[in-house]
Amino acid sequence: MPKMEITIPEHLEMQITQLVDQGEFINREEAIEDLLAAGVRAYKTSGPMDEDDQGFEDDGMMGHDDEYVF
Repeated sequence: MPKMEITIPEHLEMQITQLVDQGEFINREEAIEDLLAAGVRAYKTSGPMDEDDQGFEDDGMMGHDDEYVF
């Protein structure tokens, strides 16, 4: 399998470490591989977002943090 070296923001590294510590993944390598694969699948499904399409994404739905607000 090809190897890559990446630099990620500290907050993402902390979240990955937390997922591993919680038992969601066996180790960091598996976590990064699975999360990257999921991101690529999501990108292929939805395609790139235009800057105009980011409306509610940053603030939660309709300006609320609760994703279940309709």
